[in-house]
Amino acid sequence: MIDLNTAGQGLAGYGLLKAQLQALFSDERDFIANAAQFSAFLYSQLDDLNWAGFYLNKNEELVLGPFQGQVACVRIAFGRGVCGAAAATRQTQRVEDVHEFPGHIACDSASNSELVVPLVKNGRLIGVLDLDSPKLSRFSAEDQAGIEALAEVFLRLTDC
Repeated sequence: MIDLNTAGQGLAGYGLLKAQLQALFSDERDFIANAAQFSAFLYSQLDDLNWAGFYLNKNEELVLGPFQGQVACVRIAFGRGVCGAAAATRQTQRVEDVHEFPGHIACDSASNSELVVPLVKNGRLIGVLDLDSPKLSRFSAEDQAGIEALAEVFLRLTDC
């Protein structure tokens, strides 16, 4: 595993992950296959995660998609919780302590911090990429930029 929180390694670590992800998607464009691979990839390569996966936009509601981790909430309304906030605003949500986030949905009580990246392609919200951690303040601004870059690779190399 790459420890992306070690000083000086973050940007280089995300560059390596980006190259690996591009290779992983080089021969496949199917959305479900790539979403499943992407969530497994993130879960296995990033430290201190207890959930990595997707919620997909189905008629202006988020519905559980491919993921790694504990069982999860199946449906989330736009605007509700961290995932719903990312969907409604189309802005990444980086939350240091989810217990202080108004309306937080506790699918897994072990989660303490969260990073949710909205997935927008051709102006359409596809869904969100959700990463949870049992560690408070797990996600830095550098992590946010790195995960957003990885999400762009996913969107560019996947049919959705």
